[in-house]
Amino acid sequence: MTTTPPTLQILSEALHQNTVTSAALTETALQRAAAESGEGCRVFTEIYATAARAAAQASDLLRASGQTRSPIDGLPISVKDLFDVAGSVTRAGSVALNDAPPAQVSALVVQRLAAAGAVIIGRTNMTEFAYSGLGINPHYGTPRNPWDRTVGRIPGGSSSGAAVSVSDGMVVAGIGSDTGGSIRIPAALCGLTGFKPTADRVSLQGVLPLSIQLDSIGAISNSVACCATLDAIMAGEKIVPLTPFALRGLRLAVPTTLVLDGMDSDVAAAFANARRRLQNAGALIEEIEIPEFAALAAINAKSGFTGAEAYAWHRNLIAERASAYDPRVISRILRGKEMSAADLIDLFAARKQWIAAVEQKISGYDALLMPTVPIVAPIITELEASDEAYYKANGLILRNPSVINFLDGCALSLPCHAKGEAPVGLMLAAAGGNDRKILEIGLAVEALLALS
Repeated sequence: MTTTPPTLQILSEALHQNTVTSAALTETALQRAAAESGEGCRVFTEIYATAARAAAQASDLLRASGQTRSPIDGLPISVKDLFDVAGSVTRAGSVALNDAPPAQVSALVVQRLAAAGAVIIGRTNMTEFAYSGLGINPHYGTPRNPWDRTVGRIPGGSSSGAAVSVSDGMVVAGIGSDTGGSIRIPAALCGLTGFKPTADRVSLQGVLPLSIQLDSIGAISNSVACCATLDAIMAGEKIVPLTPFALRGLRLAVPTTLVLDGMDSDVAAAFANARRRLQNAGALIEEIEIPEFAALAAINAKSGFTGAEAYAWHRNLIAERASAYDPRVISRILRGKEMSAADLIDLFAARKQWIAAVEQKISGYDALLMPTVPIVAPIITELEASDEAYYKANGLILRNPSVINFLDGCALSLPCHAKGEAPVGLMLAAAGGNDRKILEIGLAVEALLALS
């Protein structure tokens, strides 16, 4: 594992200056993914070595002729195992789909990445069908968090392999999905940066769904600028460089309802330090109550959109292959069976009212500020051994990020821990449509936190 992984910008400049080639970067990525002593066997469910080498060679040839397709041209990227890749079976971290036919067409996101010159190294492991925030997978193994390999801690999920592929230098960025925190959680627990855009920014075409209402597509990488570049590419937009938001006068709201509850000492200390540094830089931070956050559990008491939509998608597969599912995943999917059409209609109405109420409360602020996850990464074996520990940790870890999905908002998780300490994520969030603003605030906060 590299100690200071390079960013897209650093590697792109190195390629431009001819100090490295895409072929060399790709070989290094493939070697790390294949190393017996590493996490590659648990990180990737499929590696595209031949295609990756061909893509790297094409990138080098184009660059030699003066053509560069984008800032990610020639750079190793991973995609989560729920994105269709033409010629591959999309298993979504499961074995229940082993007999499914290969995808005929790649997901639109994958097409856009390939057109921009990305070298797709492989598809990454995940919580089965994306239905947990822990990253534990009984079929393909659980990638170990880079922070504590000896004990073996969770990477966070569901985009578990995506995060570890980045932390271990197998790729420069991992593309994942986020239904209740599945990009931001592994980013936070692994000390990386993760961005969840407003849901409708990036197409879900060719992506195996968990919840159409809540699913978002984004990147995990080593910087805010990396995430912003990939977000623009995946959204089919022109890449426009970010301008750091002024910290002096920045209006931040810290919700006192729910999201600060249950913080462990590591998270509490890192969050307090980040708040203090922001205030010293001139940010205006105010604590506010958002009682709607506390009401969310009751609104989703019958499993919410995730349960209902997951059951609708899985019901036929469960009828045929129930025994192939992770028991802890299928039990949650089956809860959606109990939701009626009337329940779902009520949920749509409740969400609309809830979003309006929350947006009204936060309208005077530039962003919300909170811990991404209130605890540091738990130990894998302890969660594997106990259903009680598994579900308790899962609920706690999903709690903070999931409120932003229900809000249909956008959010960024930044590492805010001191060097050598357990990774802790700092979340900046806002109502939907404020993606660029959140990224520009994040760019300024990132620079502040990087100062010694």
